[in-house]
Amino acid sequence: MSHFRKFQLTHFISKISHTCLKPSQNPRFHSVKSAPESAQKNCDFKFPSKVRREAQAALLEYLHSTRSLQFLDADNMCKNSPFFLDDILRKVLQKKINTAASDVRKSISRYLRYHPINEFEPFFESTGLKPFEYLHLLPRDMMFINDDTVLMENYHTLCNYGVPRNKMGKIFKDSPQVFRYESGVLVSKFQSYEELRVASSTLVKVISLNPRVLVGDVDLYLVKVLEKLNRLVGEEKGSTWIEEQLLDESSCNFGVMHELLCLLEKVYSDEKLLGEMIGQHPFVVFEDSGVWTLSLIGFLVKLGLSLDQIAIIFVEFPQIGVLMFLSNLHKCLTFLSDIDMHAAEIGKIFQSHSLLMGSFTIKKSSSLLSSLNVGKKRLCKLVQDNPEGMQNWAVGKKIQPYPEDKETRALKTEFLKTKFLLSLGYEENSGEIKQAFKLFRGKGDELQERFDFIVNAGLDVKDVREMIKASPQILNQTTDMINMKIEYLVNEGYPISNLVNFPSFLSYTLCRVKLRLSMYNWLRDHRVVHPRLALSTIVACSEELFLRLYVNQHPSGFQVWQDLKSEIYSER
Repeated sequence: MSHFRKFQLTHFISKISHTCLKPSQNPRFHSVKSAPESAQKNCDFKFPSKVRREAQAALLEYLHSTRSLQFLDADNMCKNSPFFLDDILRKVLQKKINTAASDVRKSISRYLRYHPINEFEPFFESTGLKPFEYLHLLPRDMMFINDDTVLMENYHTLCNYGVPRNKMGKIFKDSPQVFRYESGVLVSKFQSYEELRVASSTLVKVISLNPRVLVGDVDLYLVKVLEKLNRLVGEEKGSTWIEEQLLDESSCNFGVMHELLCLLEKVYSDEKLLGEMIGQHPFVVFEDSGVWTLSLIGFLVKLGLSLDQIAIIFVEFPQIGVLMFLSNLHKCLTFLSDIDMHAAEIGKIFQSHSLLMGSFTIKKSSSLLSSLNVGKKRLCKLVQDNPEGMQNWAVGKKIQPYPEDKETRALKTEFLKTKFLLSLGYEENSGEIKQAFKLFRGKGDELQERFDFIVNAGLDVKDVREMIKASPQILNQTTDMINMKIEYLVNEGYPISNLVNFPSFLSYTLCRVKLRLSMYNWLRDHRVVHPRLALSTIVACSEELFLRLYVNQHPSGFQVWQDLKSEIYSER
């Protein structure tokens, strides 16, 4: 059964296409070269309501009394063609904005007496069309609407059946051939639907939304959909309930709705349960003709949900609409993928918590990682341990950060340390940077602070970078210790630039440096050693070599060495 149901879904998706019946070419409707003036001019000034009422009255009198249009037709054209009426007022009044209302009616009547209008313009506008929408419908060979007897006969047939005049614009846009039917054709179509138990009130609502049901043969999908819905929700609700679900701003694709209902009948083995679900959540079927519901079912099937699980979701569906629910699920899937959760784990969470995740809009992963103060690995574990907790991360909710754990701190330290090493010129993921990672001790921000301190002591950034790469260990000490060594070096008369050629100076203990330089100064004062020995020669050589080459060159040298050593190390 499961394979069959999935095949049914795949079969449906392959059949969906935007195949709309194209209106037949109407030889009576041709395009014109220019739009009506009412569509071309921007009217910054709005005429007072009293002036407009007088203009409507004059136009009604002209259309009904002079042109012999039926009163209801003329009245509808006057009250529902504001663009056309404004165009007439601008022509008649021109710049005489302060014209008295009583004079407006006379002026309009006089204008219409000598300037016959194209009656198709207010007629099409009164059906709900804007001037730019009916431009191509204006006939080239007539101005008076009663001259088009075929159009007016079909128009009146629709009116008499109950189709609102201001809703017929959609018929002109989608199925203009309806107005070219021969006498009696429309009536026979109405009768055909009624014989198939389609209520006239329902048919009127459907025509307003999907006039293509009047083109060609009877739309059997419409009939089947109404039959199924009446059976599922109960005859007591009947057509009235269905009409309430057909929203004016939507359109109906009864082929898609029929396919959805057939698929839902496979999902729900209990027809009564299906009827109750549709009764409680009619938007599952009626929202965009069920297209989003089909997409949702396909999405859930791909994530491994059984059709029984999907059936439960629709029974407990939140009142947010299918499109929003599906969008929320997509955002949750993106979130779980972004935090590197394994596909199998994602499937488990969706199979158990799809209803929850579709009910709220989750924040972006980047925002949550920052707000929660966690890494991806920890966030994955939080979701796996408590999927219900995700609803606390919905858009609009305040996020409380989690206490930083050892893993997060380690990751942050590693990140900052890597960032610092990259700034020194190491290549990412290279063997050199891995080796340097072991040599540098301390957090990334601490290493950066020590680096900046050496630079600020008076050295060039490039030189300090080379110093650090040559002697990484110099950063493994506090800034206070580095400062003491630099101060001692400068106080002893050495320029700080000596550190560029001998960076490891900062690696030696301050006691060793003091002892060596103090002994060297004494030997130099007694003219035993060269007065300009290199700093590296003084400090870097071993104690045994230093004693043999320099200290023992003076008879009292070793004794002085011992005295200095005792004094310096006792200070420590």
